[in-house]
Amino acid sequence: MSEKDEQGAGAAVAGDPGLPEFADTNVGSQGGGEINFDLLMDVPVTLSVEIGRTRIPIKDLLALNQGSVVELDREVNDPLDLMVNGMLIARGEVVELEGRFGLRLIDVVSPSERLKKLK
Repeated sequence: MSEKDEQGAGAAVAGDPGLPEFADTNVGSQGGGEINFDLLMDVPVTLSVEIGRTRIPIKDLLALNQGSVVELDREVNDPLDLMVNGMLIARGEVVELEGRFGLRLIDVVSPSERLKKLK
């Protein structure tokens, strides 16, 4: 009987050239379970600004054309949401900056709250 047969049909065999080997990445084994966030500091994320939302039936969506107006759930003077990969991190107001739109932050979600949402 082969080594694979003894371990079961789908079991991996240590040293098998067809399978990649990974270093131990157990975060808890690095003393106290602390996470090193420095490794993530250069990872790019997508920022987007949301001015509002609405829900409409598909038949109304298909009827939209140039000149249509879609009513959103926000008032004109309400702050806009700054999202990172779809998660709210701040609210702000639109500003003009060298001919481009910008967002002046007026309320930022605390770092601890942002980390809680990641879990």
